[in-house]
Amino acid sequence: MQIAIFVYDHMTALDAVGPYEVLSRLPGADTVIVAEQRGPVRCDTRKLALVADAAIDEVSAPDVLVVPGWSGSRQASLLRPGPVHEWIRGVDQHTTWTTSACTGSLILAAAGLLAGRRATTHWLATDMLAELGAVPSDARVVFDGKYVTAAGVSAGVDMALRLAASMAGDQTARAIQLGIEYDPQPPFDAGSPTKAPAEIVQSMRALRDFIIFGADAA
Repeated sequence: MQIAIFVYDHMTALDAVGPYEVLSRLPGADTVIVAEQRGPVRCDTRKLALVADAAIDEVSAPDVLVVPGWSGSRQASLLRPGPVHEWIRGVDQHTTWTTSACTGSLILAAAGLLAGRRATTHWLATDMLAELGAVPSDARVVFDGKYVTAAGVSAGVDMALRLAASMAGDQTARAIQLGIEYDPQPPFDAGSPTKAPAEIVQSMRALRDFIIFGADAA
């Protein structure tokens, strides 16, 4: 069972690493980090890199595809047609599950895979998801057929655990959750725009384009 996690410049590290920590522990899993070319790929902080062991032309038929989100670069969002969209559409013909974390769902939608399907994304990008033809949901994880999308960043862990349960059963998923000791007890109840203080939500909304697109927003 091959699980391909696609990485690219300016991706958000936890979007890729969170699902990896869960899905790589599935029995029989062969997890591969794949990018347009082999080698290190810089995350959005520019201080951390993940190493791709395979290029997209080397991975043609994974059982599971995971596409992480990004911040700080319009170019890295991969919303325009190109080789990555062609690859995603190609492997999607073979996947049992095609998934995303955070704004990764925008990439799936831009590739034409989420037209008319329910999907979720980072709360700052919901309108963009609708513009790309998906039906936005504010749920933390959304299943629509074989397409599974997660809300912002940390929701990728929840998505992966629910996917693990669908693939290998609840007991296996519970064992993985215990193994990584995923037992969230956040110090602040501010992880959602419906819970965070209004002034913080407003300040982030004001910075939305910069958070997502960085200097390219101008």
